[in-house]
Amino acid sequence: MAPGPVLRLKRGRDRARWHPWIFKGEVADVGDAAPGDVVTVVDAAGRLVGRGLYNPRPALCCRLLTWQDEPIDDAFFRRRIAAAVALRARGGPPPELGRLVWSEADGLPGLVVDRYGPVLVVQCLTLGMARRRRELVAALRAVVGDLPAYAADEPGPAAFEGFAPERGWVDREGPARVEVAEGPVRFPVIPGQGQKTGLYLDQRDNRLRLGPLARDQDVLDAFAYVAGFACHALVQGARRAVVIESSPEAVALAREALALNGVAERAEVIQANAFDELRRLERARARFGLIVLDPPPFARSRQTVDAAVRGYKEINLRAMRLLAPGGRLATFTCSHHVSGALFEDTCRAAAADAGVRLRVLAQLGQAADHPVLLTVPETRYLKGLLLEAA
Repeated sequence: MAPGPVLRLKRGRDRARWHPWIFKGEVADVGDAAPGDVVTVVDAAGRLVGRGLYNPRPALCCRLLTWQDEPIDDAFFRRRIAAAVALRARGGPPPELGRLVWSEADGLPGLVVDRYGPVLVVQCLTLGMARRRRELVAALRAVVGDLPAYAADEPGPAAFEGFAPERGWVDREGPARVEVAEGPVRFPVIPGQGQKTGLYLDQRDNRLRLGPLARDQDVLDAFAYVAGFACHALVQGARRAVVIESSPEAVALAREALALNGVAERAEVIQANAFDELRRLERARARFGLIVLDPPPFARSRQTVDAAVRGYKEINLRAMRLLAPGGRLATFTCSHHVSGALFEDTCRAAAADAGVRLRVLAQLGQAADHPVLLTVPETRYLKGLLLEAA
């Protein structure tokens, strides 16, 4: 084993042999490790478990990077990033739009990397990754080319981990805005503006799937962000679309996206609270052949799950009452703490209260470039249902 700080697990704490998270309650003792250091993890008998990045501040104090006896150095990160990109490339060139690195799912917990054409967007969720940002960017460039990289850390995780979030170009300026193609649709992206890293890439496969279902239909895109579902629907032949979004910045980008695709004249963009607007549309007896509900996470902790379930039931009940005969509803939750089973139960209760009968056409989830690890169920966070009015 390599020299350096050692973190010893308590007896019987075997989960770390297949899951990368180690909590303080599982630790017997730890050597002289500074926040953000690499530690060698051993079991109670001193046998190697793996190596990870240590931070004593949060309850989740160590995230394993490897279960092998190997150094965590620049060459390690280059190998991991190359493997993540190769998984997406599937034997071809690196993808120009999509997620290149997805944290634990790619063996790089705390690192998220998205590509938007000529720009990389790098988000560090842990202190250990934030301290290695420049080395990680160099490794990325060695794999995908010398692209400008934008740091897009979120304040919440940064505060939790104890580092100052970065928001800006890492070492040199890149373009202020780019346009990216997603199938037949083009989207404007402004690095650093908006939620996540600039576009909800986890919904890419669902946008491509639902677009063709909208032909000759009236479409409602609620919690629309930059109107991704509405753009796909209209480009694929929807009659009209109503877009509901509360953020002024997102509304501006939604209007730009609709215009960029030549469909703005068939779209009504409403800046409003979606809960209120769904109730108003119900009172107006509006009907839609396709409805998409893609809200932000309602449950950010286990303590808020009950309130989240009430919110999901409310919006789904309203949407179900807005469905035209034979209409379809694509409804989602991206709350880690709301399981797929709980979400389906909630939709079932909403349908009962709404007095509608719905067929389940498909279970929906995150895009393929957001892989799910069987032994790390937390990597599956986007759950959805495609329903059809019977």
